[in-house]
Amino acid sequence: MTTLTGGCQCGAVRFRCEELGRASICHCRMCQKAFGGHYGPLVTAIGLTWTCGEPKRFRSSNKIRRGFCSDCGTPLTYEPDGYEHVEVALGAFDAPAEIPPAIQVGVESRMPWFDRLATLPGRTPEQQAKVEAFFAEIVSYQHPDHDTAEWPPKAP
Repeated sequence: MTTLTGGCQCGAVRFRCEELGRASICHCRMCQKAFGGHYGPLVTAIGLTWTCGEPKRFRSSNKIRRGFCSDCGTPLTYEPDGYEHVEVALGAFDAPAEIPPAIQVGVESRMPWFDRLATLPGRTPEQQAKVEAFFAEIVSYQHPDHDTAEWPPKAP
């Protein structure tokens, strides 16, 4: 794999890594709370370097620290004590679609309806048209999915 980059949504924390280990989806209750969702998508980041800022850390247990951006709150890392490498949140990478999970862990806490998510209906065409009109007016203040010397953007 080539060098992979990523960071938080506001751009205060950026990273790169040279290699990835196994990507996972963790359903444990601690990951649910840390990500504010039903699971935590993570991957082992080998050769991780913080290129802009560094995460603030919260000790979520006697054996784990979790890193996050102290400015925007983006969950970034899972750091077990005594391990050489940390796990980084899949969604924090600039190209998360290129890192598919290979395993589910913590399945004892998996939501009972998780396996049925793909069967849920989507919006009707009429509903989708309304949503697209709403999103067409949104201006994103999130950091772009790439490193840039022009961040934050200069005011016009």
